[in-house]
Amino acid sequence: MKLYIFCLPILFFIFGNNPLEPCPSSPNCISTVAEKKSKKLPPLKFKTDMKADKAAMKKIIATYPRTKLISERDDYLHFQFVTKLGKFTDDVEFYFDEENRLIHFRSASQKGWSDMGANRRRMKDISKEWNGYSEL
Repeated sequence: MKLYIFCLPILFFIFGNNPLEPCPSSPNCISTVAEKKSKKLPPLKFKTDMKADKAAMKKIIATYPRTKLISERDDYLHFQFVTKLGKFTDDVEFYFDEENRLIHFRSASQKGWSDMGANRRRMKDISKEWNGYSEL
């Protein structure tokens, strides 16, 4: 517990207001804030404003089966995706960085070591949908 409390100011300094945790050493995580190239994808760009962009992202995620919104704040969305095979749960988080007009994300498996690229594929698909989304 003491180590965790000590790390919070350091993480805040490194990531600012971004609430996304760094990816673990396991290969089953992808993020816009990852340091390793193999775990990193570029952030998404705002299309209009945070409120409209959050609503648009919720619409995109709603098209995926076996998803559930877990929590929401003004600048944050947390979903869970359950895989069809094996019923594994993955956490997908979005941080809406209004100052830089970027949407950072993190997708990670809750358990296990490898996801056989499932989180990377999912976030590439969501990114592609976001970049082509015109209902704003």
